[in-house]
Amino acid sequence: MDLLALADFNLVARHGGFGKAARATGRPKATLSRRVAELESSLDLRLFERGARNLKLTEEGRALFERTGALLAELDETAAAIASGGQKPKGRLRISAPLHFSQTAMGRIAAGFALKYPEVRLEVTSEDRSVDMIEEGYDLVIRVNPDPDESLIGRPFLRDRLVVVASPDLPRPTGGRAAPGVARGVSEAQTWQVKTSGGRSTIRIEPVLTLSTLITIRDAVRAGVGAGRLPISLVSHDLADGTLVNWGEIDGPEVTLWTLYPSRRLLSARVSAFLDFLKQAFPNGTPEELAAYIGR
Repeated sequence: MDLLALADFNLVARHGGFGKAARATGRPKATLSRRVAELESSLDLRLFERGARNLKLTEEGRALFERTGALLAELDETAAAIASGGQKPKGRLRISAPLHFSQTAMGRIAAGFALKYPEVRLEVTSEDRSVDMIEEGYDLVIRVNPDPDESLIGRPFLRDRLVVVASPDLPRPTGGRAAPGVARGVSEAQTWQVKTSGGRSTIRIEPVLTLSTLITIRDAVRAGVGAGRLPISLVSHDLADGTLVNWGEIDGPEVTLWTLYPSRRLLSARVSAFLDFLKQAFPNGTPEELAAYIGR
């Protein structure tokens, strides 16, 4: 594929027409038209629907634009950085992050990063769903215990543990009785397997509240309505102050936050800078570091 023709196609697609692209870039309109026609011929695809007054991407053209626009921008950025003798982060950086991490830590992280790298335009979307990084144009995704994906490169940067906590005024049940509990979603299991210094045991709960976020669960547990299953980073200050007590650590895999980015892409200066910034914020990746970052 002719990269020059591909670059001209992206110019026309981005500006919405040959004339607009020509005026914005100073390139001859005829040259842009010829390059795009050559690209369509080489691919044996129609990339634009050409009307009398407007130009519209075909389905194939839109797919090509979405998949190659970011790659060409990264190539330009890399060439410019090499020519200037340095890798100065600049441009747009789009990140998708889990809701809980966004609510507790991402505000401070994003602000600190923006102050350090003022030429980077950081955009963070808070969501827990799976995303297609290429199709949706994300440069970096943060996820909890993600499934393996050969198309992505992953780095763990933070670890946490789930514990069952309750108000000191709420007695821990004995004899197999159920305790009032605050569940996260209707599918929350009603038996929690925990580890304590005395060994493993099972805690049965009878949900009295069903909430959707960890922060609202913590607030309800603080109010004494029932026990909850929460990250220790979120309740460590309460445990230290004695306003909550620990009924045991959840017996299961550790909670790990990963950064993910496409393996097919060049690692841009923006992404590298953000990965380094996370490493500085959480040098050892422990729950205690996250708790200190969250504060009270």
